[in-house]
Amino acid sequence: MIQPGDVVTADFPGVTGTKRRPAVVVSTDAYHQHRPDAILALVTSQIGSATSPTDYVLQDWSAAGLHKPSAVRCFLFTLPRTDLVTIGRLSDTDWAEVQSRLKIAVAFT
Repeated sequence: MIQPGDVVTADFPGVTGTKRRPAVVVSTDAYHQHRPDAILALVTSQIGSATSPTDYVLQDWSAAGLHKPSAVRCFLFTLPRTDLVTIGRLSDTDWAEVQSRLKIAVAFT
């Protein structure tokens, strides 16, 4: 079962076709118990454009199963969990930083 902080890949539709892309699971176990989908945050290798306060350039990207330097952007979306393939997990440090960016991006206390 997927967990918050897991790095997954999924097929994303685009203008020129479908492309398999990475994302980070940000939904909780409680959410997964009642929903067939997962809430994901976008992962991009375009780290030069990841400059907003809600973006985070991963420090341990290779250990997370990614092939090149990457950033997490708080662009959130859902996909069915059956479509996700786990490739790794964020380090504790990276996951804490992503969570702090989510707190900036989403209105909750």
